[in-house]
Amino acid sequence: MTPGKQSILTLLLLLAVIYTTKAQINPDNYIGQFNPITTAVPFLGISPDARGGSMGDAGVSSEPDAYSMHYNPAKYAFIKKDMGVGISYSPWLKGLTNDINLAYLTGFKRISKNEVVAMSLRYFNLGDINFTDNNGWSVGNYRPNEFALDAAYSRFLTANLSMSVAARYIHSNLTQGQDVGGQATKPGNSVAADVAVFQRFPVEFDKVSGNFSWGLNISNIGMKISYSDDNTRKDFIPTTLKFGPSLTLDLDDYNQMTFMVDFNKLLVPTNAVKSGDTIISGMDPNVSVPVGMIHSFYDAPGGFKEEMSEINIAAGVEYWYAQQFAVRGGFFYEDKDKGNRKFFTLGAGFRYNVLGIDFSYLIPLETKNPLEHTLRFSLLINFDAPSVR
Repeated sequence: MTPGKQSILTLLLLLAVIYTTKAQINPDNYIGQFNPITTAVPFLGISPDARGGSMGDAGVSSEPDAYSMHYNPAKYAFIKKDMGVGISYSPWLKGLTNDINLAYLTGFKRISKNEVVAMSLRYFNLGDINFTDNNGWSVGNYRPNEFALDAAYSRFLTANLSMSVAARYIHSNLTQGQDVGGQATKPGNSVAADVAVFQRFPVEFDKVSGNFSWGLNISNIGMKISYSDDNTRKDFIPTTLKFGPSLTLDLDDYNQMTFMVDFNKLLVPTNAVKSGDTIISGMDPNVSVPVGMIHSFYDAPGGFKEEMSEINIAAGVEYWYAQQFAVRGGFFYEDKDKGNRKFFTLGAGFRYNVLGIDFSYLIPLETKNPLEHTLRFSLLINFDAPSVR
């Protein structure tokens, strides 16, 4: 087994270990120390498409398209097409191995003037893993995988305000039933929901007109997940609050610019500072999902300063020429003590008749990113309909 595969296997075992323990920080100097929030099934947070991926993973208030399910399903109500599909493929950890990838299939259909329904399938393939026993003997070659199946309903509440609800089934099979730490494992399953809103209204600046939009999405509100029959040992899924505005300016008949920023915060408990079993600072993370969502706003051991550091920022800019060719750029920022992801993104897009193609490229600044220096593509196929608004 190659060093890259060994690293991946180690990660899988850590994720699937039955008696998952929360990180403990030295109580003498915990403030300002590395204390990222950890959850199960982190693949749900990966931006699946090249358009959003080229704008720093921003998209909660961007122009709607088939990939709106991930960013903000409420945007579907504003989509100008009758129906469409999107297909995207992203290599993962390309620097270590060539068989880990994220595949994404999504589609939408307008069912009335005010209503749109959508579905998506996200599949994360972790490649071939050779499992071994405690003596290093091979016990088989397996292919761990995870997937999520989504369905959403979006509708207008007013002429410029929409809302959406989405349901999600999550399946995570990391160990293929292998024993981990001497204990049997099983695939993890969960169900979750999204609640989202989106608003857009026209603006005018001197001789330049455009639109101001904002969006909010609370995604993955759902059951904890477990990889064993021990129901007392479950992990939170990545419930996330996404909020952000965008401004689109129609510079003239051919040139359009959009500026956007997203703020993202995990609504799950922060790791408490412990000495043995005693909590020194912070709050007990072993709570229910609703309580954990509430506590996530004030449970950080470092107080308000640490709470603010848990907000990730994604910013993007998009330029369109004649609605046929786009150039994009973006930046993503995560605090050094919460994961330290910082990267620039670049990309472009083309539209011709019903077909759209986008690509993106990621340039990491700090922590190595699984998508660093990877060129990824997304495909869109849209079908026009008579104007509905």
